[in-house]
Amino acid sequence: MALDNNNNEESQWIHISDLMSVLMMVFLFIAISYMFVVKKQFNKIKEIAVTYNKLQDDLYDKLHEEFKNDLEKWNAEIDSTTISVKFKSPEVLFGAGQAQLKPEFKEILSDFIPRYLKIITDTTYINDIEEIKIEGHTSSEGKAGMNKDESYIYNMNLSQRRAFSTFNYIYSNLTPNIQKDWVMKHLTATGLSFSRIKLDSSGIENRSQSRRVEFRIKTNAEQRMVKILNQ
Repeated sequence: MALDNNNNEESQWIHISDLMSVLMMVFLFIAISYMFVVKKQFNKIKEIAVTYNKLQDDLYDKLHEEFKNDLEKWNAEIDSTTISVKFKSPEVLFGAGQAQLKPEFKEILSDFIPRYLKIITDTTYINDIEEIKIEGHTSSEGKAGMNKDESYIYNMNLSQRRAFSTFNYIYSNLTPNIQKDWVMKHLTATGLSFSRIKLDSSGIENRSQSRRVEFRIKTNAEQRMVKILNQ
């Protein structure tokens, strides 16, 4: 009888040992499968990042080649990191404290926008662009007697109106060959007050450089990466 009990106990231990081995194999299989999925996602995201870095470089080269002879006279620059076109002559853009475009800025936009949109809406880039943002920026200077908070709100309103005035002029003067439906879905305007002021080498605000209008391109790379992670 004692021998039978020992055999039963040994048999139970064998069954438990087999079960543990099976469970370990299952967990190992799950871990390997998960690692495979993560690696596959990582490779896809890496591929998108590389593709969009190349697209950004190509787009910068295209824009720079198109406008290289105009940037100096417009006092504008193209940021190679953000592909943002920045117009930096406040005396040309708007009157002090005003949102109405000056004739000089209208003339610049009439030359700039058709050429700019022709590049952006080319089949090479159009499906990769999520948004073109017209950004209005101001210095931290407000009206006399205003504290910082009051100046920020005042300049937020001013920068919003300037961005909208720029948008309104562009949209109202689109040339027939530009895809207006695409522009409706992708061109936006926003004011940022003095949240992104420009500093000089000493870390002091450069008020003149802070007053500017930027055209910033946002690609859909981030959106596509999120979609991969949610799969």
